[in-house]
Amino acid sequence: MVTLPPWAIAASSDYFSRQYHTDDEMMSLAIHLSDRNITEGTGGPFGAAIFERHEDGRCTLVSVGMNRVVPLGNSTLHGETVAIQLAQRKIGSFTLSLEDGGGDGSEHDDGLFYEEDTPKAAEKEEKGEDGATTDNATTSGADVCTPVGGRKRQFELFTSCEPCAMCLGATLWSGVSRVVCGATNYEGRRAGDWVR
Repeated sequence: MVTLPPWAIAASSDYFSRQYHTDDEMMSLAIHLSDRNITEGTGGPFGAAIFERHEDGRCTLVSVGMNRVVPLGNSTLHGETVAIQLAQRKIGSFTLSLEDGGGDGSEHDDGLFYEEDTPKAAEKEEKGEDGATTDNATTSGADVCTPVGGRKRQFELFTSCEPCAMCLGATLWSGVSRVVCGATNYEGRRAGDWVR
């Protein structure tokens, strides 16, 4: 299961309570996450944040992510993929390309994982009263795929560094509508040389 380091969990109320109006403010958070991840020794110099842009131009933070490869022993846990997984969990959908009202209604306020979000909890939910496993694929996907007449929700990924091929693929598959990068891959590799 993807988890954030303790410092990020402790700071999350500050991150989620802020007002974000400009790309610079949103990018500042991604860079801050990157810098703090190095300072705290909890991963590489890569941070990401996903925001939802509303019709009135206001942006709300949906999730944050930072490189968790080394501490969690998983080479796929780059900042972008962590932020995507947490955003998907928060909105209750595998896609960030929803009509207003889409998702399964299980959104959490802060984009963090809770015990009921764990695979064991999901297993319990999938078992019927008689203990038989039910097929939730048709019902859970219905809300996501059925247009509800609203506008498409706009989720934007701000990342401290240009996404690698894996993160770019995950970003495209997730349905993020816009990606804003702070540094090139070359600059990111130079910053990441401390790992070697």
